[in-house]
Amino acid sequence: MTDLKGALIGCGFFAVNQMHGWRDAEGARIVAICDRDPERLKAVGDAFGIQRRYTSAEDLFADGGFDFVDIATTVGSHRGLVEMAARHGVATICQKPIAPTMEDAKAMVSACAKSGVAFMVHENFRWQSPIRAVKAAIDSGAIGEVFWGRVSFRSGYDVFSGQPYLATGKRFIIEDLGIHALDVARYIFGDATAVTARTRRVNPAIAGEDVATMLLDHDGGITSVVDCSYATKLPIEPFPETLMEVDGSKGTLRLTQGYHLAVHSKGATKLTNVEPPALSWASPPWHNIQESVALIQQHWIEALCAGREPDTSGRDNLETFALVEASYLSAAEGRTVSLAEVLG
Repeated sequence: MTDLKGALIGCGFFAVNQMHGWRDAEGARIVAICDRDPERLKAVGDAFGIQRRYTSAEDLFADGGFDFVDIATTVGSHRGLVEMAARHGVATICQKPIAPTMEDAKAMVSACAKSGVAFMVHENFRWQSPIRAVKAAIDSGAIGEVFWGRVSFRSGYDVFSGQPYLATGKRFIIEDLGIHALDVARYIFGDATAVTARTRRVNPAIAGEDVATMLLDHDGGITSVVDCSYATKLPIEPFPETLMEVDGSKGTLRLTQGYHLAVHSKGATKLTNVEPPALSWASPPWHNIQESVALIQQHWIEALCAGREPDTSGRDNLETFALVEASYLSAAEGRTVSLAEVLG
């Protein structure tokens, strides 16, 4: 089988991880890159041996010669680029969050559907090995019927040094990090019907919120808590680990710091180390996220070749983005918000 050819738009901080993942992927390779910054374009192009380099997305699509595009830009440019790809009949992966507004997100999904091209959102946290291990343990029936859960990401890590733009937006932790945790909650506990959220800004040097706590009502009666913080100073920094607690009718599950998974059932506890492998290009503590990038890219290739919808398709991701929008609305108005109100 001939490898799928891809193009990457956006050569910033996180895109380097995506380029590493594509270089190792089976069944696809990047043949062109695009960025408005010539220096970043040169750095990534030289590092990965990509000769086709563009400072204009219009020129990139005009030349063509690729099967899919990976959009790794900031959120404000997503709709225009996704719609451009749809007009050219090119399958598209888009970085999260999918869009600035629900209106934009729906328009992007609609544009790809009308053009008949695949559309996936790069929502990679659910692809982390520890999260997959939690899902597998629950699906095995070891803890019975789940009735409560918690997804927690609390850290004091300085994310602003590598991505300074994060400090300037009016929205921060829910949109940038909480969206991952909310998607994990959907993946583990099922779609949510309502959310109650509270936010706070602890760091005076940033514009948005850096602490958020969200209570979710899920289909089937499960309740979950999703809590995120970049203002939590701990004796051992857990970044970038997502910790989890799950209670079921026959037992409990805990994913604790250091990638320790404890499944307690029938009076016995099974302990497993679920730390992800460090890929050749990975660097701890980022190896958890870096591995998930490679895994979601491989999933995209397999889905595209099989002609099936990827797990984190644009259509599916509307449910995750609706949780983000509902959380901000709930925090602003001090009330519980139904997902139906946001999705329309």
